[in-house]
Amino acid sequence: QVHLVESGGGLVQAGDSLRLSCAASGFTLDHWPIGWFRQAPGKEREGVSCIASTVDGGIWYADYVKGRFIISRNGAESTVNLEMNNLKPEDKGAYYCAATRYSTGSRDLTDFGSWGQGTQVTVSS
Repeated sequence: QVHLVESGGGLVQAGDSLRLSCAASGFTLDHWPIGWFRQAPGKEREGVSCIASTVDGGIWYADYVKGRFIISRNGAESTVNLEMNNLKPEDKGAYYCAATRYSTGSRDLTDFGSWGQGTQVTVSS
C-alpha cells in the first residue's frame, strides 16, 4: 500500500518562508510524478504545483504561487519538497501531496491518488 506523508507545516508571519516535504512509505518517490495541493477552510482543494517523473521532467505551478514557491526532489532523502517563500495570508490551508500515474504530471487533482494526511500552514498578517 502506497502511503505519502507530508511534514513541515507551521505558523508563520506574512513574508516568511516554509519548506514542506513529502515522503513515502512502501516505495520510493524518486521516479513518481508528485503534486502538491492545498485546501483552505470552506474551500475546495486546489492545485499548487506538480513535478513530473525524473524521466519526463517538467514542473507546473499555479499562477497564485508562481515566483514564490519552488518544487524539487531530494534524491538522497527520496522526498519531494515545496519551498514556500513570501507567504501570504491567503496561502493558509492544509497542504497535501499525492502521486499520479501520468509520468508528465497533471494539474487535475482527480488524476492523483495515495493522498497524505496533510500538513497545516497558517500565515498571520
